[in-house]
Amino acid sequence: MRNCIEIKGVSKTFNKVSVLNNINLNIKIGEQAVLMGRSGSGKSTLMYIIGGLESADNGSIIYGNDDILKFSDAKMSEFRNRSIGFVFQFHYLLSSLNCIENILLPARIGGHKIGEVKKRVLNYAEDLDVANLLKKFPHELSGGEQQRMNILRAISLRPKLILCDEPTGNLDSNNSNKVIDLLKRLASESNSSLLVVTHDNEVSDSFSNHYNIVDGRIS
Repeated sequence: MRNCIEIKGVSKTFNKVSVLNNINLNIKIGEQAVLMGRSGSGKSTLMYIIGGLESADNGSIIYGNDDILKFSDAKMSEFRNRSIGFVFQFHYLLSSLNCIENILLPARIGGHKIGEVKKRVLNYAEDLDVANLLKKFPHELSGGEQQRMNILRAISLRPKLILCDEPTGNLDSNNSNKVIDLLKRLASESNSSLLVVTHDNEVSDSFSNHYNIVDGRIS
C-alpha cells in the first residue's frame, strides 16, 4: 500500500526545548490510526507540522512527490484547502457567520462548487443530528454542537488526509461514537487517511492502528 504522508527525520524545538526528536512515520493511503501520548509529548505539534500549520527545524514531509515543508505560503494554503481536513479540539467558528456559512467557507475560499459541497454537508449534518442548527450562529449552540459544526467543516471537501486533535473532547459518549463512526465512514468512502490524536481510551480502542509518542519520539 502506498504512503499518503511520509515523515522523515522531523525535529522541532521551542525555546531551546526539544519537542520532536527525529520523527519517522508513514501514514498509508486509506489508513485509520490514533496517535497517543501524554500531555506535552509533542503529539499535537507533530499533527500541526503534518498539516502545514507549524514549521519544522529539520526533516521532510512527503505528500505525493512533494516535500510540503518546502512549499511557499501560497502553495501551502492551497495544499491545506484541497488535501487536508482539520478537526481541532476547539471549534474556531467565526462568530459573524452562521453555521452553514462557517462550514462552506473553505469551499468558497478554494473555489469549489458550493452546491455540491452543501448537499454533502446536509447529509452529514443529518448523521450528526445538527441539520436543524445550520442557520444558527455559533454562540447559540452548546460546546458539543459547535464541535460537530467544526467536524462538518473539516470533512466538507472530502480531504485525502483528515487530522483530528481530540475531536470528541466536548461530546457525550453517544455523539462521540457517532463522530468517530462518521469520520471512519468518510475516510473509507473516499479512501482518505485518518489520524486522530486522543486521550479517550474508548476512541483509541476503536482503532486497530496505534502510534505512541514519548519524549518527542515515536515508539
